[in-house]
Amino acid sequence: MIKQYLDKIKKDNPKINAILQVNPNPIEGTGKLSGKVFGIKACINVKGLNASCASRVLEDYTSPYDAEVVSRIKKEGGAIIGMCNMDEFASGSSGETSAFGPTKNPGDNSLIPGGSSSGSAAAVGAGFCDMALGTDTGGSIRNPASFCGLVGLKPSYGSVSRYGLIDLSMSLDQIAPIAKTVSDVALLFSVIQGKDEKDSISVENKKINFKEIGKIPKGITVGLLDLEGLNVDKKILEVVEGKIKEKADKNGWKIKKIKINNLDLAVSIYYPLVYVEFFSGTRKLDGRRYGGKIEDLAGPEVLRRILGGSEITKAEHLGRYYNSALKVKKMLDEEFSKKFKEVDCIVSPTVPRLPWKIGEKISVEEAYAADTLTCPSNLVGNCAISIPAGKIDGVPVGMQIICDKFEEQKLLQIAKSVE
Repeated sequence: MIKQYLDKIKKDNPKINAILQVNPNPIEGTGKLSGKVFGIKACINVKGLNASCASRVLEDYTSPYDAEVVSRIKKEGGAIIGMCNMDEFASGSSGETSAFGPTKNPGDNSLIPGGSSSGSAAAVGAGFCDMALGTDTGGSIRNPASFCGLVGLKPSYGSVSRYGLIDLSMSLDQIAPIAKTVSDVALLFSVIQGKDEKDSISVENKKINFKEIGKIPKGITVGLLDLEGLNVDKKILEVVEGKIKEKADKNGWKIKKIKINNLDLAVSIYYPLVYVEFFSGTRKLDGRRYGGKIEDLAGPEVLRRILGGSEITKAEHLGRYYNSALKVKKMLDEEFSKKFKEVDCIVSPTVPRLPWKIGEKISVEEAYAADTLTCPSNLVGNCAISIPAGKIDGVPVGMQIICDKFEEQKLLQIAKSVE
């Protein structure tokens, strides 16, 4: 079984660049994940493999231990095939900022696969593994899942241990699965979810009942997100709205148009929070204990975030940008909570535009706008999923479904019913 995947990686990875390092000793075991093969994003520690974060800073860093999520996969018999490429230190939404070259979209090698979990998505899409772990800080799993025609989950904040993750932004990051089907995503999530004493933020959340995932939820109300003023490609909107209306009619669901106030502020508060937390988190990468000094070796997007975080945290600002961002974050949280009293889930496109060409010059503002519809769920801690909704000129389009905190069971059932 593993040999097939290794042969495929050997043959096709040179043109896709999804796998940075192949595991020389992928061990199969027995358990819920027996016979399944996994790729792991290069910012998650796997003992004996290189958690490089796709950066020259950590290219010689060999993980001395397994992240909790990796331990759980191994315990249930899953085989780790290798480490997946990514945007450097998870800084990017295209898969192009890796120090080891861009990852390419397996469906069309001229296009970006999306990021920052670019290699995780491309590895699944190219058939290098059955499932992969990525991380989602502002859309980094859902974005590439959308662009590669896959299913990508962003669980509720605290539902999965982040022990062993080299973080981008600790108050927003979540480790989670990318796979070809909702069932595979649900299976992997059921293994990695739950409390871990080594991560104080993790909680013992409602365990999903894997056997019930295929059950179509009755009598639900779908909130269709009003996207006026958010610059979403009209064709994408038509695909997503057409798909959800068709499924709602079939399943007897109600559809209600809803507006989330201050949604247009999400990106502008998301980035100051990320900049500050990334700057703080990278102070340990000073070249003394392990790896190189980040300021000397990192690429332009990483340096932009470090410089931004350094400016925002200067004493003369007294944290006012960070604190203002936290206030708007709280307002958004209250707004979503209010809406979930009216609807069971909220539906929108995953990304407001189609993937662009690798190497195409787009502005920082345009690149950051790719997170417009995904980052609100990270800011408020809700669970969200991207599933394929259709295609435009052969290019996949993702539909995002959002549910309230710790409602993963309902989220996965709705996603499975739409799938």
